[in-house]
Amino acid sequence: MRGADTFTESLFSVRKLDDFVPASHPLRPVRKMVNTALAKMNVLFSRMYEADIKGGRPSIAPEKLVRAMLLQVLYSVRSERQLMEQVQYNLLFRWFIGLSMDDEVWVPSVFTKNRERLIEHDAVIEFFNEVLKIADKKHWLSGEHFSVDGTLIQAWAGHKSFVRKGDDDAGGDGGGADDGPGADAKAHSDGGNFKGQRRSNDTHESTTDADARLYRKGKTASELRYMGHNLSDNRHGLVANAVVTLADGYAEREAAKAMVNDARQAQADPTRTITLGADKGYDAREFIEACQAMNVIPHVAQNKSGRNSAVPDAIAQSEGYAVSQQKRKLIEQGFGWAKTVGGMRQVMVRGLERVDQMFVLTMAGYNLVRMRTLEQLRQVRLQGAY
Repeated sequence: MRGADTFTESLFSVRKLDDFVPASHPLRPVRKMVNTALAKMNVLFSRMYEADIKGGRPSIAPEKLVRAMLLQVLYSVRSERQLMEQVQYNLLFRWFIGLSMDDEVWVPSVFTKNRERLIEHDAVIEFFNEVLKIADKKHWLSGEHFSVDGTLIQAWAGHKSFVRKGDDDAGGDGGGADDGPGADAKAHSDGGNFKGQRRSNDTHESTTDADARLYRKGKTASELRYMGHNLSDNRHGLVANAVVTLADGYAEREAAKAMVNDARQAQADPTRTITLGADKGYDAREFIEACQAMNVIPHVAQNKSGRNSAVPDAIAQSEGYAVSQQKRKLIEQGFGWAKTVGGMRQVMVRGLERVDQMFVLTMAGYNLVRMRTLEQLRQVRLQGAY
């Protein structure tokens, strides 16, 4: 018997949002870890809103704001406007954020304004660190064997916006660019009146994103770019530190020294030796000596192309060196996930602070996804033991 094509909406419903989310949904363990991390940040959140305690309309709860930003990363949502549209009708999104079915969805501009407050108080960095503490408690971090690498991030600015400093003639918006520190690059855009001219980061800047730098690496074209850096733990490839810098030829090694120094400071035993794996781009005498001064063994790939390597042969021939060279490739998985899922191939925000915030949050999202998988594997092993 054919059913009738009718629609009768109930006036009331006794079902909760949690009832609509399957018990096996992959977001459930992620949300549990996120809430654990956010609970540890209560003091910071209270301090963030001390100035508003005398009155005014309540702003977006910072916990809900962070969960919403994470959803944007995990589900590759391009903009805040699209995210708010999804939250309007997506019950899964409402459940993850902590909104009821009757709660009003935020205006995109209000959401963006509240996100700025997180930057002022380094809330995303604190969230990243709390997620890392969860991994440490579950013994997923070695704490002594690391890898480091950098990746290019295309800025939300185009060649036409890259004009001589002090010039107000900006042509448009779009792509990105890259070249070494102060290096020149010929324009490839006929619409920007740059043909035949030489452009340099010393003399030119983008009118839409002043922090973006014209940069080229290897065989890539010159684009306006930032540079993202990761320090990953070799045990399971979890990201132990993440930062975005201006794009130049020295940024990778400088960021690496700062991140490995932070890892050193975080150790309970300052005399404990740690290792650092890296590719040939880090094989520079100044960097190797800096690592050794911090009691860090530089497991850097030797670069002997027409030159002598700064990495001692005694280190390169050790068993640990071979392990580090194999493990350092795990860091590429984080970069790949960030660009294909997290939207970091070309950022949709402008300015170093905002790009850094999105990059760190994306790496926190990558860690959460990887930690969920590690927990599932642990449960499978435990079940197999019985």
